[in-house]
Amino acid sequence: MSVVTPRPTDDCRFDLVSLGEIMLRLDPGEGRVRTAREFRVWEGGGEYNVARGLRRCFGLRTAVVTALADNEVGRLLEDLVLQGGVDTRFITWMPYDGIGRTVRNGLNFTERGFGVRGAVGTSDRGHTAAGRLKPDDVDWDHLFGTLGVRWLHTGGIYAALSETAAQTAEAAMTAARRHGTLVSYDLNYRPSLWQAVGGQERAREVNRRLARLVDVMIGNEEDFTACLGFEVPDTDIHSGALDAGNFKAMIASVAQEYPNFKVVATTLRGVRSATVNDWGAVAWGGGAFAEATHRPGLEILDRVGGGDSFASGLIYGLLEHAGDLALAVEYGAAHGALAMTTPGDTSMASRTEVEALMRGAGARVRR
Repeated sequence: MSVVTPRPTDDCRFDLVSLGEIMLRLDPGEGRVRTAREFRVWEGGGEYNVARGLRRCFGLRTAVVTALADNEVGRLLEDLVLQGGVDTRFITWMPYDGIGRTVRNGLNFTERGFGVRGAVGTSDRGHTAAGRLKPDDVDWDHLFGTLGVRWLHTGGIYAALSETAAQTAEAAMTAARRHGTLVSYDLNYRPSLWQAVGGQERAREVNRRLARLVDVMIGNEEDFTACLGFEVPDTDIHSGALDAGNFKAMIASVAQEYPNFKVVATTLRGVRSATVNDWGAVAWGGGAFAEATHRPGLEILDRVGGGDSFASGLIYGLLEHAGDLALAVEYGAAHGALAMTTPGDTSMASRTEVEALMRGAGARVRR
């Protein structure tokens, strides 16, 4: 039984469009931000990473709706997005005043962590262009109606940027549903984004409103608690560990309150150290659960973006395999695992590698 029914491929210009902010990530490699003398740069953003993964790993047609300040950093971000194969026609370019008083591009300083030292992210994203994007800055009916989109992906990071960002997300999601486009949403709770604008109470207010417009909801145990108010039974949200049984117990109440959810999915991560995690995933849809292959002791190079790569693999499975939830969650878990073996926010895996891992392929040298 198919748990979702996407629009036909031939009726749509895009398989997926993401709405969210793209930041410039500055990566000190194996070092620390506080002592770095050089950084490697990447592009990244919770919503954008999903579009890029679907394009580069799975070969689907994707685009991003966002805004950038029109300066050299913005053009660098554009160049990185173009290298990822994601369509840039829906980027809104905002005039730059020379020093960023009114609009700027976001920066994200991220160190990977190692062993007992966890990964650390320090974002610098106040007054960014994406946060200033307004609902009427984009012709949603042209995008979802005239051009056609099979799937819209957005999430709680973008919705937290500003009041207008949350309104823009709501406008996009409403228009997508009007035209039969499936909507996924990754809760992606970040305390730092909400602390100055009302904290967890405000996060719940915004996310519970947007949740009514979602077909496929993605999040971990902290996300569901902080953003929607659902407690995962007998789970310490600070440990990073989640038992599949506990997640399943929570889903009954989630599905009852949000009957519009066709699929609910989460990664199952147990953090032994920054570089060794237990990794898996579980999803619910059509009244049944599907659990991916559990991978204990997964070695991590860079954990940032693992959840986004899970989301893109899950969406690929649901789009291209007739809504087969069991297969989709395997695609998501395998893609997320591979993404964390390479640096940067975005996946460097190929579909061939993902499918080989799903079949149980090992890490022997391939020549």
